[in-house]
Amino acid sequence: MPPMAFTGTVAKVGFMNKTATVFVTRWMVHPKTKKRVEHRTKLLVHDEHNKLRIDDTVLVRNCPPISARKRFRLEKILKSPETEREEMHA
Repeated sequence: MPPMAFTGTVAKVGFMNKTATVFVTRWMVHPKTKKRVEHRTKLLVHDEHNKLRIDDTVLVRNCPPISARKRFRLEKILKSPETEREEMHA
């Protein structure tokens, strides 16, 4: 598999140890109606230190299979609303 990196939003976290669910969104033009349509892909991402929170924007990269459905690992947390909120109140 060629190297791939995607930017997505964390949808679920905490249900599985060291795993988060990330939605990767992309836009395409419908062939007949010519309208923009949003496509979402759900990825299971390996989060070694359980750092992720819901609504974080993350960069994920493909890797060799970690489990039956986990093929991506967390590369970087780009934006975290919860962390920003805590920094503002500190």
